[in-house]
Amino acid sequence: MSKRLIIAMILLVIITVAVAGYIYWQAVQRQAAKPQGFPPAMISATEVRPENWQPSLQSVGSLVATNGINVSTEVNGIVSEVVFKSGQPIEQGQVLIRLDDAVDEAALEALRAERKLTQVQFHRAKDLLKKRVTSKSEYDEAEARYDAATARLKQQEAIIKRKVIRAPFTGLAGIRQVDLGQFIEAGDPIVSLQALNPIYVDYTLPERHLTRIKTAQVVKVHLDAVPNQIFSGEVSAVNSGIDIGTRTLKVRATLDNTDSIMRPGMFAQVETITDAPQPVLTLPYTAISFNTYGNFVFVINKDDKGMLTVKRTPVETGETRNGRVVIKGLQVGTQVVRTGLVKLRDGIPVKIDNQVELNDAEITGE
Repeated sequence: MSKRLIIAMILLVIITVAVAGYIYWQAVQRQAAKPQGFPPAMISATEVRPENWQPSLQSVGSLVATNGINVSTEVNGIVSEVVFKSGQPIEQGQVLIRLDDAVDEAALEALRAERKLTQVQFHRAKDLLKKRVTSKSEYDEAEARYDAATARLKQQEAIIKRKVIRAPFTGLAGIRQVDLGQFIEAGDPIVSLQALNPIYVDYTLPERHLTRIKTAQVVKVHLDAVPNQIFSGEVSAVNSGIDIGTRTLKVRATLDNTDSIMRPGMFAQVETITDAPQPVLTLPYTAISFNTYGNFVFVINKDDKGMLTVKRTPVETGETRNGRVVIKGLQVGTQVVRTGLVKLRDGIPVKIDNQVELNDAEITGE
């Protein structure tokens, strides 16, 4: 073997060793640059809290007047006098309008004269019968004419009486719908009259709650028109049957309305108190992941080294109030993830940052 060949082989070995060493050094550097595991996910945390919740049923309904009608007339006529003003409180029996009754009054005078004549004839026939000067049949005819004249007179008086329209009950008048001199027909509306105190709230509940609802139960009513006030009343009536179309039960509660703030037709959110307060465990609405296959939370655990990890844990949920949900399956004080659930999965490390406090009701839109 020549000297040149030996030198070439030595150089080749040196180059090969150098290249292999460089490749190994690069591999070590890449391995050192790789992150060691997943970085902790930033979350906020909360705990399972014990509370006392009063069992209740939530629904929506409408306010209804205890008596509410459109006052109308039974006879035709021309409005001769309007005695009330729009929006005025009205007492039972108060005159609202009068219809022109001049022709009816004239007819009434004629009937009075007719009745007076038949009365004289009847009394004369009665005296003659006692003296046996007239027959019994003539006496009966005179009596019948007198009774008929009396009936016609009463009929005419009733017609005239119906031309004075009075309030059938105490209430608040609406906007007047007739004008002076206007001809109105039987059944035409004159004014809306609503009895406002007390006032009803009518609402419906699913049929499954039939056994939970009873008369005299307390109800709390919230009105969009009066947002800062809660009105209290009690259940006064429960319908005798279930609506076939909707499978719901109609319920009526009575509310005190002394100041007349509540008006018929207002939209109402109704809470019916069904039992005494019960102890429950709750979590914020945002701490629960609602899923078709079951609801769950991420429970926060701490290992021996002090590292925080999360464990997906199924829970049973119940009623929701003011951004909190009744849950079963966890113990009081169990720490769970409150926000940041989307980026979590079972077993990953987390870091808690509770500097930003969230309002449960704002989160859920309640």
